[in-house]
Amino acid sequence: MYTQRIPTQCSGLFSSRVLPPSVSRSLVGRSIAPQTLRPACRRSTLKTYAVLEKLEKKSGKRDLPTKGLDYKPKDSDNAVQTDILKKLAYVVGADAHAVSDRQAYQGVAFSVRERLIERFNKTQEHWRQKDPKFIYYLSAEFLMGRSLLNTVMNLGLEEEYGQAVKQLGYSLEELVDAEQNAALGNGGLGRLAACFLDSIATLDLPGWGYGIRYKYGMFRQGLDKGFQKEMPDIWLQNGNPWEIARPNISYRVGFYGTVDNFKWTPEEEVIAACYDNPIPGYGTNTVGNLRLWESKPVNEFKLDEFNEGHYVEAVDEKRKAEDISSVLYPNDATEYGKELRLKQQFFFVSASIQDVMARYKETGHKNWKDFPSKACFQMNDTHPTIAVAELMRLLIDQEGLDWEEAWSITTQTLAFTNHTVMPEALEKWPVKVMGKLLPRHMEIIDKIDSIWKDSLKEKVLAQVEKEGKKPKAGAAKPKAVAAEATKTAEKAETADKATEAEEEEEEEDPVTKALNKYGIICENPWAKGVKLVNMAYLAVVGSKAVNGDFYDLTPEKFQNKTNGVTPRRWLAYCNPELASLITETLGSDKWITEAYLLEGLRKHADDKKFQAKWKDVKLAKKEKLAGKIKEITGIEVPTKALYDIQIKRIHEYKRQHLNMFSVISRYLDIKKMSKEQKKEVVPRVVVFGGKAASAYYMAKKMIKLITAVGAVVNNDPDVGDLLKVVFLPDYNVSLAEFIIPGAELSQHISTAGTEASGTSNMKFQMNGCLIIGTMDGANVEIAEETGKENLFVFGVDAEDVPRLREERKDFKDYDPRWVTVMKAITDGTFGDAEYFQDLVDNVNDMTKSNDWFLVANDFASYMEAQKEVDQVYANQDEWTRRSILYTAGSGKFSSDRTIYEYAKDIWDVKPVPVPSS
Repeated sequence: MYTQRIPTQCSGLFSSRVLPPSVSRSLVGRSIAPQTLRPACRRSTLKTYAVLEKLEKKSGKRDLPTKGLDYKPKDSDNAVQTDILKKLAYVVGADAHAVSDRQAYQGVAFSVRERLIERFNKTQEHWRQKDPKFIYYLSAEFLMGRSLLNTVMNLGLEEEYGQAVKQLGYSLEELVDAEQNAALGNGGLGRLAACFLDSIATLDLPGWGYGIRYKYGMFRQGLDKGFQKEMPDIWLQNGNPWEIARPNISYRVGFYGTVDNFKWTPEEEVIAACYDNPIPGYGTNTVGNLRLWESKPVNEFKLDEFNEGHYVEAVDEKRKAEDISSVLYPNDATEYGKELRLKQQFFFVSASIQDVMARYKETGHKNWKDFPSKACFQMNDTHPTIAVAELMRLLIDQEGLDWEEAWSITTQTLAFTNHTVMPEALEKWPVKVMGKLLPRHMEIIDKIDSIWKDSLKEKVLAQVEKEGKKPKAGAAKPKAVAAEATKTAEKAETADKATEAEEEEEEEDPVTKALNKYGIICENPWAKGVKLVNMAYLAVVGSKAVNGDFYDLTPEKFQNKTNGVTPRRWLAYCNPELASLITETLGSDKWITEAYLLEGLRKHADDKKFQAKWKDVKLAKKEKLAGKIKEITGIEVPTKALYDIQIKRIHEYKRQHLNMFSVISRYLDIKKMSKEQKKEVVPRVVVFGGKAASAYYMAKKMIKLITAVGAVVNNDPDVGDLLKVVFLPDYNVSLAEFIIPGAELSQHISTAGTEASGTSNMKFQMNGCLIIGTMDGANVEIAEETGKENLFVFGVDAEDVPRLREERKDFKDYDPRWVTVMKAITDGTFGDAEYFQDLVDNVNDMTKSNDWFLVANDFASYMEAQKEVDQVYANQDEWTRRSILYTAGSGKFSSDRTIYEYAKDIWDVKPVPVPSS
C-alpha cells in the first residue's frame, strides 16, 4: 500500500540502520556478506544538520552507532572475489557448482552496486551539507544501455574486477553480455539524456534525472518473413541490480474530475512509486541519480468485488494504473491512446516536481521566491512541458501563491530544449482531451495563452507603428497583460468565427497573423473548429531559456547549444583498442575527460606507421562486427568490404528508402557487369538497424523493402561478396556499441532542414567513421571540425526545400537510374510488388503524393556522392587519413562540453566536488 508522502517528514535516502557492536560481534566467524553491516540509503534531503536532527526526533528516527564498525567494502582482488562469491550465495541464491552466466553477472553487479551506493551516499550527504542549486533533467526517455562495464570503468575498478572475475573463470566481456538493456528509451533523445547524466556527474554538478520506469519499454523488435514484429520487452523479468526501490517515497497523481472555484478534485488517482538509479561520474567521487517513477494503484485489490465474483473489476484499478508506466510511447491513434500518452507525461512530471518541492521544503527553505536559486528543471523536448502548468498549479493551489508570484518563479525555474524541427514531433494536444484529463491545468494554460496573446498584440502593434503601417480595421486591440480574466475556449472560438467573416481573399492583418502563428492555443489546420494546445509554445512562454522560432519575439530566452555524446561509453569503453592507440599516441588518457585533446591526432594523420596501426584496429573491430552479424542473422559478410551503416529509427525523413534505392541500383549494375568489370567493384556490406513506430505503416514498408532486397541480393551467385544487405533487428545501445567501432561509412541523409541536431553521427565520428550526408543537423558542424572536403556531401540546401516542394508536382527530371529502380520494385524483382506500391507512389507518383522529403530530387546527387565514396575507399591511405581526421575533430562533440555550457549559461549550477575522505 502506497500512501502520499508528507513533505515535512524526513525519510528516505539518509535514514540508516546499522547493527550495534554487540550484534556485530555475534556474527564473527559466520559467512555473512559485507552489506549486512552497510547502512541503508536515505533520500537526498539537503537539510542542515540542525533541521535534520529536529525532524528525525519528530519522526522517531535514530542515529545508529557506527563508530568502530568496518562495514565498507574492500577493493583488493581477493576481497572483491570473496564479495562476489558471497553475493552469489546470499543475494542471488546460486549454487556455486552450477552458476549460469546471468547469475554470475548478477553476483558481480550486486558487488559493484555496493561500492556504487557507498559513493552515492557520500555524494548525497555532501550535497545535503552544502545545499547547492540542483539541475533536474526531465525526460520521457533515458536510453542508458548496459550498466556493468560503464559503472566499473567510471568507478576506476576495472583492474580489481577484471582480475577477480578472471580468477572465477569469466571475463568482464562475457558477464556484460548477460546484462539486459534497460528499456527506458528508443532513440537519440533518450541516448542524449543518458550522456548528459554521465557528464553531469563527471563534472561534479549537483543534478538528478527524472523519468518513468517503463515495465515493457517500447517493444522488442523481431522479424517475421521480413516484416517487423513487435513483442513486449520484458527487461525487468530477472530484476535490476542497479536500482534502489524507495517504498517510503511516493506521491499521488490525479486525473479527470472537476474544478470548483480553482480547486481541483481529481476523479482518479494513482501512486508514483520511486526507484533510484545511481549514476557514477568518471574519475570523480561524485555519483548522481536517475529517479524513475512507476505507476501503482491507490487500491491494489478490491476484495469485496472479488468475493462477489467480479474478478475483472477487482483488479481493474490496478490494470489502469499500471498501464501508465507500462510502455514507452503508447500508440496515440485512438482517443484512449491520446489520453494514455498525456497521462504518462503528466504522471512523471507531477511526481518529479512534487518530489523536488518536498526536497526544497525539507532543507528548511520556506520562501518560494528563493526556489529558482535552488532548482532548475530542464525539459528534454516537448514530453515534459506540461511542467509549466503543473508547477503553476502546485505553487498557486497548494502553496497559496498569487498568479504573478507563481509565474515569476516558474519562468525563472524552467528551461526547455527543442530537439526537432519536424512539425509532427512538436506535440499538440486537443483542448478537449487536455480539458477532460487535466481540467485545472487547462484553465491555467488558457490563462497563460490569454496573457501571452495580449502581449503579442502589443508587440505587433508597436512594430506596425514603428514601420509606419496601419493595422487593418477590425484588428484585435490589446488588453492589459496582467489581466485576471481567463479566456475560455468558447470565447476563443467566437473570436475565430468573427475573424472568418472577413473576406477570404483579404490578406491577414499582422495581429491576427501573429496570434495564429504563435498562439499556445491554436486551430487544428486539418480539423476545422478543433482547438489544440501547442506544447512547444507553452514551454517557450513558460521557460527562462529555449531555442526555436520564437526568437524574434523573445530573443533574450534563446540560446543554441551543440549536443554531444560521452566519450567514455562511445569511444573509451566500446572501442578499447582504438582508445589504447589514442592514449599511446597522445601520451596520456586525459582526452577521456578533456576531449579537445583529440585534436593532437591531426598531426599524425599522414604518418604511414600510425595509419597502419589505425587500420589494424579498424579491421579487428570489423571482424567482431562480422561475427555479431552472423550470430544474429546467420549472414556471413566479408571483412574486406566497405562497412556502410545506417542505424537510427525508421522514418521517411531519415530516408532509409533513399539508401535502399541506391543499393538496388548498385545491385542491378553488378548484375549487368562482366567478370572483368566486377573486379573493379568496391565490395560493400550495407547494414540497417532501427525500429518503426507501431502505427507507422510506411516505415514498416521500408523495413520490409530492406529485408526483401537483402533476401534477393544475399542469395544471388552473380553478386557473391560484392554486395551484402543486412537488417539487424532490435537495434539498441549495446548493439550500437558493436556496430559503431566497426563502421567505415555512416549515412546521415535526412532531407536538409529536417534534423535539428542528431548525435549518432558524433559517435561514428569519434570512432573514425566517415560520413555521407546532407548539410543538415550536426553534419554542418562536423564538416566545420573535420573539413567539409572530408565528408561526402550531397543534396539540396535547406533554404531551397520549400520552393522545391512547391515545384515537386511538376518535377520531370528523373535520373534514368531512378526510373530503373522504381521499375525493379514494381515488377516484383524483390517480391510482392503490390505491397511496395504505396512506398513507390509516395516518392514517384505525384498524382497520389508529393514526395515531401524530396527523395527523387536528391537521388542523382546521392548516387554521385556514393561514386566518390568508392573512389576514395579504393585509396586506403586517403581513407585512413580522413578517418584519423574525423576522430581528431570530434572533441567539440563531447557531452562534457555541452553540459559545461548548459550549467554556465542556462542552469547557473556550480560544481560541488565530493572529497575523497
